[in-house]
Amino acid sequence: MARVPDAAVCDTNALLYYGFGSRRLGKVAAALFDACDAQDTIIYVPAAVILEFGLVLGGRRSPVRVRLRGFFEDLFANPAFQPFDLTPEQVYLADEERPNNDPFDGLICAAARRLGLPLITCDTDIADWGRVRVVW
Repeated sequence: MARVPDAAVCDTNALLYYGFGSRRLGKVAAALFDACDAQDTIIYVPAAVILEFGLVLGGRRSPVRVRLRGFFEDLFANPAFQPFDLTPEQVYLADEERPNNDPFDGLICAAARRLGLPLITCDTDIADWGRVRVVW
């Protein structure tokens, strides 16, 4: 298995899989979340992920109902999970270059680029784009 990075940024899909115990996480992604649980690595959670997470789970078709604030308060109680605020610079980066037409993907990739860290994602558009290192 590939070496687990010291820090990474998570995409919404990865956080959903982790948060609900899905076995769909890739091996490196699962190892990163395990290391973060043990406070051996840092995972940054972009503000765009928090918003998209709420939109996904707040939709009428969502099979799960979760209180957004409660979920993230619990997550951030572990200091190895760090929120990453949205900045104008990230908005500019997302506007200038993004992997597809999804504004959330653009902002999440901008956060990873700004931090210079790999992105935990299974999104093939992002992996094929090649502007951020992807781990899964």
